[in-house]
Amino acid sequence: MSGHVRNSSVDIEEELAQIRRYEDFTTTDWVKDAILERYRQSSFQSLNSNDKSWRAWWHLTFETMESWVVVLLVGAAIGLMSALIAIITDWLSDIKLGYCSTAWWLNQKFCCWEIENDKNGGCDNWTTWSEFVHLGPDVYVVEWIFYVMWATLFATTCAYLVKVFAPYAAGSGISEIKCIIAGFVMKGFLGGWTLVMKSIGLTMAVASNLSIGKEGPSVHMACCVGNVISRCFRKFQTSKAEMREILTASSAAGVAVAFGSPIGGVLFALEEMSSNFPNRTMWKSFFCAMIATIVLQFMNPFRTGKLVMFQVSYDREWHFFEYLFVSIIGLFGGLYGALVIKYNLIVAQFRKNVLKDYPIIEAAILSFVTALIAFPNVFLRIDMTEIMGVLFRECEGAGTENYHGLCEKSETIRMAVLLFMATALRCFGTIMTYGAKVPCGIFVPSMAIGATFGRMIGLLVKLWQESDPEFFLFSSCRPDMPCITPGTYAFLGAAAALCGVMRITVSVVVIMFELTGQITYILPTMIALMITRAVGDWFGSGGIADRYIRLNGYPILDNDEQIFNVPVSHVMQRDMTVMTAAGMTFREIENMFKHTNYQGFPVVEDTKSMILIGFIGRSELQYLIEKAKANKKAHQDTICRFTANGDEPEIITSVEFDQENDTDRDLRGSSDVVDFGPYMDQTPITVHPKLYLETVMDMFKKLGPRVVLLEERGRLKGLVTVKDVLKYTARIESIDSPSPANPSRECGGIFDKMSSWINQRNSKRQQTYTQLRNRSSTDISQAEESHELGRRL
Repeated sequence: MSGHVRNSSVDIEEELAQIRRYEDFTTTDWVKDAILERYRQSSFQSLNSNDKSWRAWWHLTFETMESWVVVLLVGAAIGLMSALIAIITDWLSDIKLGYCSTAWWLNQKFCCWEIENDKNGGCDNWTTWSEFVHLGPDVYVVEWIFYVMWATLFATTCAYLVKVFAPYAAGSGISEIKCIIAGFVMKGFLGGWTLVMKSIGLTMAVASNLSIGKEGPSVHMACCVGNVISRCFRKFQTSKAEMREILTASSAAGVAVAFGSPIGGVLFALEEMSSNFPNRTMWKSFFCAMIATIVLQFMNPFRTGKLVMFQVSYDREWHFFEYLFVSIIGLFGGLYGALVIKYNLIVAQFRKNVLKDYPIIEAAILSFVTALIAFPNVFLRIDMTEIMGVLFRECEGAGTENYHGLCEKSETIRMAVLLFMATALRCFGTIMTYGAKVPCGIFVPSMAIGATFGRMIGLLVKLWQESDPEFFLFSSCRPDMPCITPGTYAFLGAAAALCGVMRITVSVVVIMFELTGQITYILPTMIALMITRAVGDWFGSGGIADRYIRLNGYPILDNDEQIFNVPVSHVMQRDMTVMTAAGMTFREIENMFKHTNYQGFPVVEDTKSMILIGFIGRSELQYLIEKAKANKKAHQDTICRFTANGDEPEIITSVEFDQENDTDRDLRGSSDVVDFGPYMDQTPITVHPKLYLETVMDMFKKLGPRVVLLEERGRLKGLVTVKDVLKYTARIESIDSPSPANPSRECGGIFDKMSSWINQRNSKRQQTYTQLRNRSSTDISQAEESHELGRRL
């Protein structure tokens, strides 16, 4: 009988785990999940340890290897997907400029791969759109029109696909992935359909030349791949902790293939994505990133052996005086991050309140305006990853290539002006575009902005040094060697801008190190990023991903240390809906479900004593009621009781009606009474109401419970959830901060100030006009009186 009960309870608990998996917009109870996973492993070991057959041996072996098999498959799929997206994106980006007449499926680079360039530097097989309409080569207006037309078409189609088929495919996804890894449930966000639409939409969104990148969405797509593949294995359908490890490893692989930096991807997952990063998670992340990078390198999408288009190497040393300009670049990175975060959140709030019903029109207008402005400037017209590869390069040793004029000494001032304009316009475009309803990331736009600014600084410093080589700052420069390398300034600018907007440091240093393969520039990069981080934190803590989490109201606690010096009783919920152990009818429980949306209920002996017995989740209780109705023909007046199991260590048993014991018939002997006590959590996490709030916040971060109960001498006093803590911290921040915390209020405040300023100006003008008119009338009257007096005399 006990074996049958155990098997039955295992089946029921697995069904409950499936139900919990698909609860939408709830939080995961990591404590309970860990207990259930240990119980599953213990049951699995007990079932197979005594069996000496080859089948049992295979089950035990596969149980050990299953996670690594999934990680291997996920890494390989991420690498393959990244290569395909890179190839398609390059082709779509070049379509805006023309097509290959001999093979339409080739981009411009591959179309002219083995063809000798003519004297004009062109390619006979590549046909521009002006040639296509038989107006001759390089007709500027025609190419401009086609460029804008294709860009608008790509963005509009992308927004349509996202709106109709997969709304979750919009945006970057990093904020949501952080929340999901932390335990927030968002049904469909990592589904297969989201993966398909994100992949298709991302290629068109990047090709439309919007100020967005594919590196952020690569993390979302990688996690979708991890979720889709792992769902094929039963182990990951029930264990959210195992799924969290796969998602963390997938995010590391997504960054690894985006930047060609496997170690940087692992550090990014550690620094930005997951607050829980044990050694086994680190090893799985490392393995997944390695496999994804190997597959990407094997695919070799650019046919250059490089993992990314802007991979570069340097062979020059730094001079000590250049740290001054490194500091300037670091200062720019911090200011850029603060500017973009502040005003992009204002735009995001405006988009959320006003433009939410017009995503396709918004995308079309943004792409049209961006393409219209970008075409005249070569640093805006070309794909951002390609232009970063140009900006990072050294001019010396480039041969006849002048990199769009960057290596022409006579063009230095004009190039500096173009770079400055590209920096300003792309910064404005990033503020307006990031968060639109298309797949969009902010990594590459930020790096491109930093690269154009850094290259501009490098060109100006080089011009200064060459114009006045005797200046004391340049005394360490050798006369027979180039002193300033503007490409390294672009490289540092890209790192500083990325750090400024994301507020990550260690992973950025490693990513940049892996991009260059040189340790010479680690110290300048660290100095620039330290200054960037200090300046950015002075304006406000948290990168743009953390700010979007707050904007959307997701229940996740950040890792910032906060000091409140108040007991947790200041935050707890005092008015609670509780269940009594003595019993409630199914009708009363279902009526309670209709009038509350709580995800669980404390169980007490009675409402008078409030002696705490345990805690039961809403989904478990709903499932058990339906199960009891179906199996035991329970009715609406059936009484549900909660009886503790005493000192039994088991937390999983079965719903039983013991008809053999007549003395206990009221409790278990008829369909009028059912006991759900075995499914109640008899050891919920409890604290004293006087415990400091900071300690409870640490418990939420490190243990991950859904709810913490507050009891004093066994009596329930209240409960607190993550949402309660977030509401309290938001209220304290709004009190302490003189500026409104809500971006919409800030936006409204800006408009109110502008309106007030305009009204004041108009009022002053009206007063001045009235005074002048009165003065003129007075002068005219005086003149007439004088004239009349003179006439009389």
